[in-house]
Amino acid sequence: MEIKVLGPGCKRCKKTEKVVREAVAEAGADAKVDKITDMMEIAKYGVLGTPAVIVDAEVKSVGKIPNKEEIKSWLA
Repeated sequence: MEIKVLGPGCKRCKKTEKVVREAVAEAGADAKVDKITDMMEIAKYGVLGTPAVIVDAEVKSVGKIPNKEEIKSWLA
């Protein structure tokens, strides 16, 4: 499983990355988490807001910090 956290590096983006990493660890998921900060790369995903979370090339969250339970549901 591949998870990408998209955001330029603002507080909300950093918090999203932290929550995603914690949820993956708690769920014991076999997932690789990458942080994408390059705006040109972010634009390729077609998201208009950040932070955004992409799981296996599917946009799961845009413009908000998802909670751990929501993230864990994506990992199942």
